[in-house]
Parts: sequence; structure tokens; C-alpha cells
Amino acid sequence: MTFDELKEKAHALPLKPGVYIMQDKHNTVIYVGKAKALKNRVSQYFANLASHTEKTRAMVSAVDHFDVIVADSEFEALVLENSLIKRHQPRYNILLKDDKGYPYIRLDEKAEYPRFSLAGRVAEDGARYFGPYGSRGATQGIIEALRAALRLPSCRRQFPRDIGKERPCLNYHMGLCDGYCRREMDQSRHREAIGQAVRLLEGRFQEVQGDLAAEMERAAEELRFEKAAELRDRIRAIELLGKRQKVVAGSLADTDVAGYFRGEAKSCFVILHYVEGDLAAKDMDLIETPMEGEEGEAVSALVRQYYAGRARLPRQILLPCELEDEVSVARMLSEAAGRRVELLTPRRGAKADLIRLANKNAVEEVERATSRSERQSKLLELLGRLLDLEKPPQRIESYDISNQGASDIVASMVVYAGGKPLKRDYRRFKLKNMEGPDDYASMEQVLTRRFRRYLDGDEKFSDLPDALFIDGGEEHARVAVGVEEKLGLSIPVFGMVKDDRHRTRALVTPDGREIGIQRYPAVFALVGRIQEETHRFAIEFHRQQQSAHLKGSELDKVPGVGPSRKAALLKHFKSLKNIKAASPAELEEAVGKAAGKAVYDYFRASREITPQGEEGSP
Repeated sequence: MTFDELKEKAHALPLKPGVYIMQDKHNTVIYVGKAKALKNRVSQYFANLASHTEKTRAMVSAVDHFDVIVADSEFEALVLENSLIKRHQPRYNILLKDDKGYPYIRLDEKAEYPRFSLAGRVAEDGARYFGPYGSRGATQGIIEALRAALRLPSCRRQFPRDIGKERPCLNYHMGLCDGYCRREMDQSRHREAIGQAVRLLEGRFQEVQGDLAAEMERAAEELRFEKAAELRDRIRAIELLGKRQKVVAGSLADTDVAGYFRGEAKSCFVILHYVEGDLAAKDMDLIETPMEGEEGEAVSALVRQYYAGRARLPRQILLPCELEDEVSVARMLSEAAGRRVELLTPRRGAKADLIRLANKNAVEEVERATSRSERQSKLLELLGRLLDLEKPPQRIESYDISNQGASDIVASMVVYAGGKPLKRDYRRFKLKNMEGPDDYASMEQVLTRRFRRYLDGDEKFSDLPDALFIDGGEEHARVAVGVEEKLGLSIPVFGMVKDDRHRTRALVTPDGREIGIQRYPAVFALVGRIQEETHRFAIEFHRQQQSAHLKGSELDKVPGVGPSRKAALLKHFKSLKNIKAASPAELEEAVGKAAGKAVYDYFRASREITPQGEEGSP
């Protein structure tokens, strides 16, 4: 279908809840979404493309046709959307790396020498499964603790095939294994240890401890003290195992805390499992591509994917932000659990502290997995896409004007290379022949001087930028484009538009199209840093100019004019040029009759010896 046909089909959809399924020309499902009103939601994809994120524009460009399924309610649409995403795994939906579920411990009791292993789900293979548990790491820790407590083998030898073929491994000599590879070991000893492990996994700790304690006492009565000490150590190991098992197994019965962080190159979703206020386990997923769109939309999709299809769910899930579809998500999870699952977004108190901890973990996971160069590269790639540039802007030049009245009008040129300030390429300009403050004329002069220096081969201005950022709106950007056209240059130009708090809120093109950057925190922060640095550099130069006038000028040579009268003259007339042109009466009004006459007489004499058309420099 053509774009117009897709648009027409979208406008013909009903104003009912449902699911829409976007497909490419190969009939592959590339995106699945839900809607309260299908017509309104789907039509948005084919209208005002400039307002979409880069990811959405790419998806829309790949759509060949779409289907819809009308639902009876928004909740039914949410459940259906979740099912279709799991089935088709569309490339433009947010997807976790795997559908891993909560892990189980597997034991094939029919084997001659059964062993424990970790399993992602229960299978109908005749084996016995224990769980589910909170995370893969914690579950693997339970298996290792069982082996250590009961001295079960952890080597790669297979029994009974490898019994007696080689000498016992190091684990036997270190007391970590009973050495079931030895010929003298009876298979019943292994079965007995496995039986004890099964009872421990079933929570029958006191029963196992009682049996071992009785055996330890018998060994002590028979003066087999080494055996008694071995059993004592095993009882202690089982006590520790019992505490660990209770925490991990119970992690699905209390509270989960979700954390989320969207970085320049990667994003991370973290779940912290809590039992009775204690942290029991942590689970997380790194998402390799930077996620776009609103935070609540992303968290909703991640929460639904994470808990979908799981047999046991927490009673309470703390979220880092409010979800637009929170009621429907809570209902879906509650129906899956067979009891109420509560979703909360606390703003203060102990629960808010838990969310901050989860978010902090997400940040640290992203930073640990992402190099600085990779973050900068992904950030510039995203910025380039937002600005519709052919390549990421490796060199950005930013300009700002600073003035106070008609004097000391200055400009700053700040350079960012690879997303970082390149201070050796910063430049300052003193505006010439300006009758008064005029930002547009000032910007025109500064850019003309900068690019003429480039065209003249000046080494200090030899590098051209990939983009120009101008402190101001579309009019400032148009001035820059006019300069480029006169000089035969073509560099993308963007104005930096500020909000009421003087912070950059958007970029604007010379034709007035605003490019929103607030939904991309990394880009928003970078542009904000560039704007602040450019403004700081301009203000700093302006203050230096004013200070230079106060510290040393021709006024210092006028008899009877000290620092206070010099400051009063500059404050009253704004510039040395205006002081020179002032009448005796105007000077007397500013600093009194005697000092005013001295200033007038000094500059009258100076004019008499200055060549025609030139003025003495301050």
C-alpha cells in the first residue's frame, strides 16, 4: 500500500479499543501496539512525520500494510498486545533479551547418579523441579550450597562410567566432595545424600538436621571424632543453607522494586526482589539500543514483558514512574497471579528510597557496560538523526552575543568536538562600528568575520563545523544562513530556544521548525551544556572588557580624574567615544564643573593633534 492508502485506511478505522499490527512488504510483523481508539492512534503514525522520533519514522517507512483486531475493552487490548508481542517478537517493539522466566532447580531422579541443574522452565520430561526462585544467580548459589553442605560431586566426571578410572580430584582432597569416583564408595551413599538434598529443598531442614545430629552423637560415642567433626560442619552448612533458601524461595511473595535508566548508548531495566524488607536477589536486562519515547511507556512495556507467563508474582511492585495504563497492567498481573498484585509509585519515604536504589543499580549497569567513547558516539548519532544530518556532528560551533548598551559589544565562539569542549579552538570577537545593541547585525558581523578568515586560509579558523548552534531563535538562524549564502558555504544552522528559566528547551531550524530534545535526556543535557558554556564565555569576555576600561584608559591621563570620577563618567556616558563627544555642560552634570572642564579640555587638545578621520584608541 502507498503512504496515502495507509493514511486513508487509518482514518477509516473505528473509535474502539483494539490492537494494530504493522507489517512490512514480506508480511513480517514489525510492530504491535494497543489503542483506546484505533482510529486516533493509528492515524497519528501517518500524520506530521516530523514530530515523530527517529525510531518511529523508521518503522513507518517500513510499513507496507497493517491489520487491526477490535477488542471489547482497553484491558483486553493490553492482554492481546502482550500475547502478540511474545509470539512475533517485532523488531520495533521494546524487547528484553530473552523470555527467561523465573528459574527452577531440576533433578532427574531416574538417573543412576542424579545431579542438580538449573532450568529456565518446567518441562514434561519426567524430572523433578523445585522453585521457581528469584533469579538465576541466586538459584545457582542454592545448587552450589547444596553440593558444599552434602559434599556432592561438582566435577565433570560421569557416574557410574568414570568410577575407578582415575584418582579422586582436588575437591576430594580438600574435603569438598566425598569422592564418589572411588570404587569403595557405595551408590547408596550418593542416594542418601541426594535424598537429604531433596528434603532440604522441600523445606524440611529440622528433619535433616535431626538425623545428622543423631549420627554425629553416635560417632562421638564410638570415639570417631573426625567423623563427628565432619557431621558438625555439615549441620552448620545446612543451617546457613536454610536461611539462604528461605530468602530466595520467598522472593516472589513480598515486594519487587523496578529501576530504569536510559543512557546514551544503552538502557537498563532492573528488578530488586525484597523479602520482609531485606534484599534477596537482583535481576536485570541491558537493552543495547537507546530507548526512545516517554519513560512511562517504556517501563510499562518492560514490566509486562518481564512478568508475562510467570506462575508466581510478587504481591507488590514499586515503579520508578507512573504508567498511563497502570490500572490495566495491575489487573492483568493480578489475574495471572490469582490474587491482587499492587502497583505503586511512591514519591517519598522508605519505598521511594528503594526505587532510588534500583535506579542507581540501573545507572551503574549501563555505565559499566558502556565505554565513554561508545556513549559519546551513540549520543552524537542520535543528535545527528534528530537534526536530519547526513552524519553525526563531530564538530559543533556555538555563538552568543553579549553587550551592555552601545559599548563593549562582544561575541563568543565555542567549539565542541566529539561531544566535549575543545577550548583551544574557542574564539572571542569585539564588535566593530556598532551604533548600538543589535543582536542580528552583531551575529552577522561575527559569522562573516569568522568564515572570511576561513576562506582567507587563516590557520586559527581552518576547520569548518558540521553544525552551527546560534543562541537565539529562528531569526538568528536565518541571519547565519544569509551569511553562508553570501560566502558560498552550506553548514546546517540551528537556533537554541530557551524557556522561562533561560535553559535551552529546543532547537529550531531557520524555517521555524522546532526540534524537541527534552524527551532525549542525553541530547537535552549536551545542548544545555553547549548553550551555558557559550553564554559563560561571552559574559566572561564582556566583563574583562569592562574591567580593562576601569583599570586603564585615557581617562587616567586627565588631571583631577580619579577612579571614582572615571567610573561615574563611564556609567553616565556608557563609552569613551561618548565622553569625547560630550559638551562641557554634559560633563559638568556627570562629575562637576572642575572635573568636567578638565576632561573637555583634555580631549579637545587630543582632537587637535589626531589626524582627520581617526580617533585615539582607549
